[in-house]
Amino acid sequence: MRKILIASVLMTLPVVGFSAPENFTIDPTHTYPHFKISHLGFSTMHGRFNKTSGKLTVDSANKVGSVNITIDATSVDTGFNKRDDHLRSPDFLNAAEFPEITYKSSTVKIKADNSARVEGVLTIMGTSNPVTLDVSKMNCGIHPMDPKKQKYVCGFDATAKIKRSDFGIKYGLPAIGDDMALSFEVEAVRD
Repeated sequence: MRKILIASVLMTLPVVGFSAPENFTIDPTHTYPHFKISHLGFSTMHGRFNKTSGKLTVDSANKVGSVNITIDATSVDTGFNKRDDHLRSPDFLNAAEFPEITYKSSTVKIKADNSARVEGVLTIMGTSNPVTLDVSKMNCGIHPMDPKKQKYVCGFDATAKIKRSDFGIKYGLPAIGDDMALSFEVEAVRD
């Protein structure tokens, strides 16, 4: 009788946590971190970074995860070499001394509609500040172009806003904007 009682109690408990978290490696050919900022109040300058690496963890059952992204600061690209060289200089990213920009999550909460909120720390030029990423959508599944139908991919689109001066980048203020919009389009392949 006691075994039946224990079994019936266990059957009424919610099924949570039985699915293991899955690890993913960022696909650098399908990951696109970029930014936009006011240029002298006349226009909006857009730029991107061409080299990105990192890891994701997704726990679908518990709607949590982690994000760890490393961006090569020397890979900044605005489509104009002279400006890109200036952005790599000590006036802006100081990429020779600080070659990496990193983002490490502290919490990831995945919502029922597959949007998410990611709390974490962004580090630029050795200065770290908390930054929240708003994930508009997240999707995981078998890659449709994989002929073997075995390649499992997760991807997300995220945005954030920062003040560059919070990271010690003050050159040209206030003519060159302080507020920067960041966007990350990320795809990662299951390990």
